[in-house]
Amino acid sequence: MINHFEHYLMEDCPYGDETTDMLCIGGKGTINIISRDAGVAACTDDLAEFYRSKGLNVVAYVANGCSFDEQTVLFSASGDLQTIFKLWRVSQTFLSITCAIAGKTREMVEAVKAVNSDVLIATSCKTHPGFRKHELKAVKAGGGLHHRNSLSDSILVTQNHLNVVDSVEKLNAFKKIEIEPRDEKDAFRYAKVADTLLLDHYSPEKLDVLVPLLRSINPCLEIAVGGINAKDVVAYAPYADVIITTAPYYAAPLDMTATIKKIDPEN
Repeated sequence: MINHFEHYLMEDCPYGDETTDMLCIGGKGTINIISRDAGVAACTDDLAEFYRSKGLNVVAYVANGCSFDEQTVLFSASGDLQTIFKLWRVSQTFLSITCAIAGKTREMVEAVKAVNSDVLIATSCKTHPGFRKHELKAVKAGGGLHHRNSLSDSILVTQNHLNVVDSVEKLNAFKKIEIEPRDEKDAFRYAKVADTLLLDHYSPEKLDVLVPLLRSINPCLEIAVGGINAKDVVAYAPYADVIITTAPYYAAPLDMTATIKKIDPEN
């Protein structure tokens, strides 16, 4: 099992902390990671587990999915000062990204629910390499879902698959079958075969006409729309069961800072 935090730490501190070593810093101390922006907490428990694995004491953290205000202490720990300084930057950066993803997801979920209470916001598996585990968890913390985690957990017959197979008229699988038609002709052709049609690059105006026709062929058909930007989700909400997006992964990191203090050994 890959330890993602060990990888992040190896990138940030591959051979030691030159500054802390030069200053001969030692003893015990505390760290508070503070967000200057409001947001939604995500993956704080994962960070806490990593701190504990390094022998540090986790004092408190904001739980996954909880909203927080500006100037909130998001994460607090104590212990060996040299270790705290090694983990400081990577921890602050990590939370600035995960909490931004959770916040952007929640913003999108609340926007579409105001239009269509049944529509779901789901993110794709087009995550940043090496960060999928935490990006997907942050999406869930914000109230979103995953379209799919990987190639191993779902069936999605894409346009490229359709280009190289002879026929998908008779399909049988334990899992739901999702098909991405190449054009409207394909959409009508596969409406009976698919559990879900993934309609990419259709305008809301086009879906207003197309979706009722497809559902007249298969009343149980689910409609997913893909490649949707954050600013467009509301326009697509009336026509889809699922809106698939990568927008949360590209949310601007929150502005965070950290304060580190030494613990007086006499106290």
